[in-house]
Amino acid sequence: MEEFSTRQNKVSRLIQKELADYFQKESRNLFHGKLISVTTVRVTKDLSIARAYLSIFPTNGAEEILDEIRLLTKQIRGSLGRKIGKQVRIIPSLEFYIDDSLDYIDNIDKLLTK
Repeated sequence: MEEFSTRQNKVSRLIQKELADYFQKESRNLFHGKLISVTTVRVTKDLSIARAYLSIFPTNGAEEILDEIRLLTKQIRGSLGRKIGKQVRIIPSLEFYIDDSLDYIDNIDKLLTK
């Protein structure tokens, strides 16, 4: 398991909070009212890339929503820059992934209850 520095953890939490705010405000307009939660953000050692893991509910159509989010990455990064620009030197590049850990847990739960 990777060891993260205090700085990486602080930047990760800051980005996670701001992305969560962004998706909460924009989900009705941009993402058809889907509930998008930012479950984890991992920042590289040099703080140049932030990988955000998203949980999209309901899960049907999640891949299409992820594609839309990826198309809007530049806009999302700009919004992030306006929010946290004073706190970090460089706004990291954003990468978005689906966090399917809830589906995985749900699947295990179904298997165990059979």
